[in-house]
Amino acid sequence: MRSVFALALVALALVSGCGGDARAEPGDGLDENLNVFAAASLTEVFEELAPNVRFNFAGSDELATQIREGAPADVYAAASPRYPDELLAEELVEEPQIFATNRLVLVVPSDNPAAIESVDDLRADGTKLVVGAEGVPVGDYTRTVLENMGATDVLESVVSNEDDVKGVVGKVASGEADAGFVYVTDYNAALEDLQAIELPEDAQAVVEYPIAVVSDSENREAADTFVELVLSDEGQQALEDAGFGPP
Repeated sequence: MRSVFALALVALALVSGCGGDARAEPGDGLDENLNVFAAASLTEVFEELAPNVRFNFAGSDELATQIREGAPADVYAAASPRYPDELLAEELVEEPQIFATNRLVLVVPSDNPAAIESVDDLRADGTKLVVGAEGVPVGDYTRTVLENMGATDVLESVVSNEDDVKGVVGKVASGEADAGFVYVTDYNAALEDLQAIELPEDAQAVVEYPIAVVSDSENREAADTFVELVLSDEGQQALEDAGFGPP
C-alpha cells in the first residue's frame, strides 16, 4: 500500500509540475457564451485576442441601437465615446473605459488608377470617393478631418456612404471607388490591396475607443474578464501591434 501511495504522490507532483509550466493563451476561459459587440475596426485584433468569443462587429451606432433593443450583449466596445456615453446615461452599460486610440488615412487601390496623391486630388472631375455615413464614427471623424483641412467640398465626390469602416475598405480595395478615408489599423489589415496617403497631423480627429460591460449581462464574470484582457499588457500589446495608439 505504501508503494502505491508513494507512486500516486510522484504522479501528482509530475502533473502539478507540468501544469506550472503551462502558459495561458490569450482569451483562456472565454468562450462562445460571451457576446461582445465591437466596432468593425476591432475585428482582427479582438478575434486574435479571444478567438472563442462570439463577436458582433458593426458600426458603433448600429451596435448601440441593437443594445437598446435588447440584443444579448455582454460587452460593448465602440470607436467613439459618443454611443457608450449615451448608453451610460440610459443605464444600459456601466462606466466606459478608453482602451485605445486611432487615426485616419486616405486610401486608394494598390494600383491607384486615378493617380490620387493628396486630398486635393479628390476634387478632380469623375473621382469616386467613399466615406463612412454620418453618425458612423469613421464617417464623423472623416468630416471632422476634412473640416479641419478646409476641404469639406471634396464630399461632393462621394458616391457611397458606408455603414462601417470595413465597407469603405471593401469598396476601395475592389476598385469600386478611387479613394476612401479609413483608420490606419484597417489599412494595416489590407496592405496588399491598398496604398495609404497620410493626412496632416494637425487635422486629425481625436479617435478614442471605449469599452464597457452591458448592465444586464448574463455573463458578468466573463464580461469583466474580457475587459480586463483588453486593458492588460497583453491586450495593449496586441492593439499596438495592429497599429492602435495607447489610450
